[in-house]
Amino acid sequence: MVRHTLAFAGAILLGASLTVGVVGAKAGKAGDAAKGKETFEQCAICHNVDTDEKKMGPSLKGLFKRKTLQNGKPVNDANVLAQINAGGNGMPAYADMLSADDKANVLAYLHTL
Repeated sequence: MVRHTLAFAGAILLGASLTVGVVGAKAGKAGDAAKGKETFEQCAICHNVDTDEKKMGPSLKGLFKRKTLQNGKPVNDANVLAQINAGGNGMPAYADMLSADDKANVLAYLHTL
């Protein structure tokens, strides 16, 4: 019983810290869309932003106007950031390759598409 309670408390703390991290990053500094566009150039190799045509990865045109991501999760800052961080399906993980500011800037740019 104690083990179950500790596991549950750990899960709650982990979820809370992840939420605070995402909200804190967003609230602490609004991203700069112009800088995000520059950072996104490395992403444009695989992702279109001006057409719906798929390259290696899906088009990101109108990303934040969609209801869901390709993985079925709702389109919101937290889920898009999670995808950027974790990668998957051929996309590299950018968790350690981009700074928090770079990610905030890319999110700001993606909101303009």
